[in-house]
Amino acid sequence: MKRIMFICLGNICRSPMAEIIFRDMAEKAGRSDEFVIASSATSNENVWNGIGAEVYPPAKKILAKHGLSVGNKRAVQLTAADYGKYDLFVCMDKNNVRNASRILGGDKDGKICMLMDFTNRPGDVSDPWYTGDFETAYNDIYEGCKGLLEQETRL
Repeated sequence: MKRIMFICLGNICRSPMAEIIFRDMAEKAGRSDEFVIASSATSNENVWNGIGAEVYPPAKKILAKHGLSVGNKRAVQLTAADYGKYDLFVCMDKNNVRNASRILGGDKDGKICMLMDFTNRPGDVSDPWYTGDFETAYNDIYEGCKGLLEQETRL
């Protein structure tokens, strides 16, 4: 079983979107039993006294537009202990890679990557927190998750 952690800054927009989109793709492909799928934040700004913020309403809205529900997903922060629990840490942008590496104590096993590296246009996933463009972020994440699922088929 492949354990995948999607990562962004606050775990209220892009990484929960990726978690939900990838989980849906795996289920539709009949492969949900092959994966443990989660998401987390590199920042603690959306986790207070151990209670995480809900997924940001515009992120919920774009997922719902595509027939997906966030369920009871709440923000959680990445911890150093997660390095031993997951096989792959899929980051939304270069800053997430840097911060995840710092939190995880480095990346001696090469587990940290970027989501868009699973597409033919590597780089950052569009950040809707700053642009307000959740559709572009959704499309980037969908494309990246599709590429990741296809790669996992070949492994």
